[in-house]
Amino acid sequence: MSARTKPPFRADHVGSILRSAAIQSARAKAAKGEITAADLKAVEDREIETIIRKQEEIGLQLATDGEYRRSWWHLDFCWGLTGCEKVTLPHGIQFRGVATRPEGYRITGKLDFPTDHPMLEHFRFLKAHTKVMPKMCIPAPPVLHFRLPKDGIPKSVYADMDTFLPTSARPMRRRSTRSMTPAAAICSLTTPCGPISARPPRCRRRASACRWRTTCRRSIRT
Repeated sequence: MSARTKPPFRADHVGSILRSAAIQSARAKAAKGEITAADLKAVEDREIETIIRKQEEIGLQLATDGEYRRSWWHLDFCWGLTGCEKVTLPHGIQFRGVATRPEGYRITGKLDFPTDHPMLEHFRFLKAHTKVMPKMCIPAPPVLHFRLPKDGIPKSVYADMDTFLPTSARPMRRRSTRSMTPAAAICSLTTPCGPISARPPRCRRRASACRWRTTCRRSIRT
């Protein structure tokens, strides 16, 4: 059987790879102010090139940047959207023995995908340094709703959820996926928001009415 030359490939992965020791060390130093943003980027560039080579060497037909420039798999993307603001929460998400940083976001205006979103440059770097198909993974629209605090959507911006849910899909569907998927590239939308199914029936109906449901995990290909 001949190997596929177009996605979906037989072997694929979401995109996030365990951060290298060098990345972890550089991020810790940057947080303490011991190195500059430029110093951190230099480490990220070097480590991303290394992880790209690793993916190519093991035979994958696509490569990601390992999400090495992100501190969260989803929040970094959301913070870069027009109309979305980073906030500090009362507490983080509690797991067994550890809690995440108390960071989140709230809606401050109509959502859109700006032409200077940081992840566009992340994609350009990836595309310029791989010999195989570059792939980026971004959060699907339901994540915007799932991670919002109770007062995260002002009624002055979106009157109700029936207005917010369809609109929240537009930055991903119309702009980000197109910007990150030129010829020979993949942009994957993913969401692990399964717990939303346990919410009240009315909320479930709203979510199911949106074409980007919580089960959404699609690859946009050109």
